[in-house]
Amino acid sequence: MGSLGTTEIIVIALAILILFGGRKIPEFMRGLGKGIREFNDAKNNVRRELEEGVTEKDKAAK
Repeated sequence: MGSLGTTEIIVIALAILILFGGRKIPEFMRGLGKGIREFNDAKNNVRRELEEGVTEKDKAAK
């Protein structure tokens, strides 16, 4: 299994266009972008909390 080629991307885009229609696509993409943004925010919060926990553990060990 490899990466997606141009033909596959075109087929997927046409399927999305047929399923959702031209008017629903911007709304769909906005929702997708919002979901990705929320996921990245949550990921960054977890990373920050882990880093703070490690630094607190290092300070307590000294």
